[in-house]
Amino acid sequence: MTETEKKQDFTDRIWDFFCSLKLTIILLLLLAVTSIIGTIIPQNSSAAEYIRLYGQSNYELFTRLQFTEMYSSTWFVALLALFCVNLICCSIKHFPRTWKFFKEPAHIATPGLLKNSSNKLEISTEESPEVVVDRVKDTLDKHFTKTVRSDANGKIYLFAQKGIYSRLGSYMTHLSIIVILVGAIIGNVFGFRAYVTIPEGGSVTHVITRDGSRNIDLGFEVRCDNFDVKFYPNTRRPMEYASDLVVLREGVEVYEKRIVVNDPLFFDGIIFYQSSYGPAGDAIITFNVTDNQNGEIREFSAPLNNRVQLPDGFSAIVTDYTDDDRNFGPAMRLHVINPEGVRQNPIVVWQNFPEFDVRRGDKFSFAMLGFKQPYFTGLQVAKDPGVNIVWAGCILLIIGPFIAFFMSHKRIWACIEQDGNATKVQLAGNAHRNQPGFALAFDDLMQKVELAIKNQSPTKEG
Repeated sequence: MTETEKKQDFTDRIWDFFCSLKLTIILLLLLAVTSIIGTIIPQNSSAAEYIRLYGQSNYELFTRLQFTEMYSSTWFVALLALFCVNLICCSIKHFPRTWKFFKEPAHIATPGLLKNSSNKLEISTEESPEVVVDRVKDTLDKHFTKTVRSDANGKIYLFAQKGIYSRLGSYMTHLSIIVILVGAIIGNVFGFRAYVTIPEGGSVTHVITRDGSRNIDLGFEVRCDNFDVKFYPNTRRPMEYASDLVVLREGVEVYEKRIVVNDPLFFDGIIFYQSSYGPAGDAIITFNVTDNQNGEIREFSAPLNNRVQLPDGFSAIVTDYTDDDRNFGPAMRLHVINPEGVRQNPIVVWQNFPEFDVRRGDKFSFAMLGFKQPYFTGLQVAKDPGVNIVWAGCILLIIGPFIAFFMSHKRIWACIEQDGNATKVQLAGNAHRNQPGFALAFDDLMQKVELAIKNQSPTKEG
């Protein structure tokens, strides 16, 4: 074997490797297994979270194997890239044969095709060949694209087809998978997923990825003007919560939106999802204190468990709050501390019934005015520049298999020749998919062709 032949043989082996169906199956299995790993192991969490779940040694192993950020890992992207190359090579290998159906359609039927086809018809008529040609052509034109006529060897050939683009269905499916994978790679490499907390009235210009590896400049400012949370009755379990967000560029408000779960804010290719919330500092209780001896009323605002000074050496401390106490509505629990420092029995004050506390007849009576718990809003922040590419691929993935599985390339050939004093007509047809369905359609079409040749109109069955 010459040096040139050796190089050619090596090149052919490489090409066959990338076109191999075995490679496709192996890659699909590897991608499936690694995707299971990526589903089991949380992605892009903090180091502390991984250590808590799996321990220090396993965390270090996962980090080395890139299991904690698997979908953007070098080896996973390499698998996707190799799968793309495999699909491209398979398509390139088989496309020339498919392209021949477009570039060099078989207009003239061979004798073997007309004789051996499973879908065929042969009839004789006393009509002239030209008359027969016109009638057959008119019938085929009603069911197929424009019929092509060819004259050769003293015979007249007709060819009609439809659904030729169905042969591209598999290639469109390959293309859709490649487009989806490319979009996913772009999203993983150039996008990010992060988490940020913003207290009411606060703002951020940067976010940090969940693993803490990147501090990302948003390019604009996001402010939380207000956070609202509603609880189920008699519980602190949230029923609904929402954030009023404002986007600012160079200090100028350019966009605002109230976001709730599953209704995020989109701005400049970045999505802000309502994810969580939490208390941002101590809750503030506002209440009035009336000195029942002189009628003096004072208003206080204080966090829970903070002592407030009352007249004559007394003080008070609010120790608890509830949204609904025994169906009487919001209430607070407090203690009065006398000048000697002795804490008296707890007092429950209902916001909706301030007169209740007056009836105690003590030196001081209390009226609850309100409760304010400042919150922070927890936002998931994501940027995926490949998402539109992925959606385009998904659309192709719907169209491609539909074309490939539910449409077929149907072809009809006809050979018309003078046979003594009669005209001989031979027809044959095939489809590259759904042969039983085509056989039924072919029989129906041949009945119409026979009637057309005999110059008869088809009768409608009632």
